[in-house]
Amino acid sequence: MTQNRLARLLNLVPYLVARPEGVLITEIAADFGVSADQIQSDLTMLWMCGLPGYGPGDLIDLAFDADTVRVLFAAGMDRPVRLAAHEAMALSVALRVLADTPGVGDRAAIASALDKLAAAAGEAPAEVTVRGTVADPGAERYAALVASGHAARITYYSASRDTTSERVVDPIEVVAADGHAYLRAWCRTAGEIRQFRIDRIDACSELDEPSEPLRLTNQPAPTAFLASELPRIQLLLGPGAKGVTDAYPCDEVIGESDGRRRVTMRVRDLDWARRFVLGLGGEAEVLAPAELRDAVRHTARAALDRYQAA
Repeated sequence: MTQNRLARLLNLVPYLVARPEGVLITEIAADFGVSADQIQSDLTMLWMCGLPGYGPGDLIDLAFDADTVRVLFAAGMDRPVRLAAHEAMALSVALRVLADTPGVGDRAAIASALDKLAAAAGEAPAEVTVRGTVADPGAERYAALVASGHAARITYYSASRDTTSERVVDPIEVVAADGHAYLRAWCRTAGEIRQFRIDRIDACSELDEPSEPLRLTNQPAPTAFLASELPRIQLLLGPGAKGVTDAYPCDEVIGESDGRRRVTMRVRDLDWARRFVLGLGGEAEVLAPAELRDAVRHTARAALDRYQAA
């Protein structure tokens, strides 16, 4: 069902209730700006809508007299939608947070939705202070860079290595986490997807060449990396692996009393995770899942056996 049709159906019943003597279908069609056939189809659908139970006395009931229609039972849809104050506030906060999220381009649509929300609530929802989702105002610039479809040359400061490097990247998307904005991109220097914290990008220049991260990486669309279906792993990282949280998206990072960090993150697959953990050496301990822990132990044991046999 299209958004326009849903809006029309929600307004049809109050419209008919306000005209208890009945209305010509052609007149309804003219008022709603659609064809008479479309109105006839909408009215037929309304016959199947109503209250839980969905039996006689529960569903919307209409009466037809030649080309005139009137409502016999409105099933509670006899007035426009009105939101309770707490409902209006919840939606208002959600919309305002969305407006502060990097990569959301249509601010006008959000402003329009807030105006319509106030109308639906019958009054302006109470004002509340919304904490910014992202502290870095430069997020919009990088969202525009993603939208441009161009590659970029950036100068990036790595806090974990205390070094600054220049690299060419193919932007994928801007994401927010823990109050910071990140540019996720294919890094041509590293040869893999990296996540760059925007407030650590010292310089950025757009290149006159297309950004082709998906073709280069031969991996699924970017949104797949954030999908809830991806495997989740939990690691205990030592001080030597502190760069992991800068370079990769993490669902949760918890500091331990001994200086190590408990990190929860999603990965493309467990085989990739096995290679990733082995690459961290003794700085990473697998806490979960058990399948990954066993795979890392087996691979490390096999490598040690080959070393001893050499």
